[in-house]
Amino acid sequence: MARTPAGAARERILATAFRLFYTYGPRGVGVDTVIAESGVAKATLYKHFPSKDDLVLAYLEKVDRAWSGALREAARAAGDDPRAQLVGMFDALTGACRREGYHGCAFINTAAESPAGGPVHARTVEHKNAVRAWVTDLARQAGAAEPELLARQLTLVLDGGLAGGVLDADPAVAEAARRSAQALVDAALPTC
Repeated sequence: MARTPAGAARERILATAFRLFYTYGPRGVGVDTVIAESGVAKATLYKHFPSKDDLVLAYLEKVDRAWSGALREAARAAGDDPRAQLVGMFDALTGACRREGYHGCAFINTAAESPAGGPVHARTVEHKNAVRAWVTDLARQAGAAEPELLARQLTLVLDGGLAGGVLDADPAVAEAARRSAQALVDAALPTC
């Protein structure tokens, strides 16, 4: 049997964990299942991820890159105006909620099953804080009198849209979230 380069084995483990953790939650998937489904030896998994928390953290990092990238891309697609970007970022919900196998926000799901104070829970909080900081910056650029408040409101609607997409399995959830965001932005940034 040919040897697999170390990077390829790591990526195969991570891709398998990503699929399984997103579908069943990190708590619902044992390391032995990841090993079996990725086709690597136990020693190989532990070489790359010394603990299950290390594997979950790598999974969350991958989710963070994908979701933060989707939000920023949707905002950029709305144009150069920060006001439009605050609403445009909600277009990322449309793609997420329509994806086959959609199970909501990986960070909220993981936080719900992780003990507070641990490294996994801390990473979920870090992600949410980073998204809110980015939205706060957009709100500040758009001229909001209370950019932190507007960002908090918009990220709550965003998280609600992610959850609603799972509960309702209806693409209309994304549109409702977008309209809510538009109302919040219009209230916080009245046109002259």
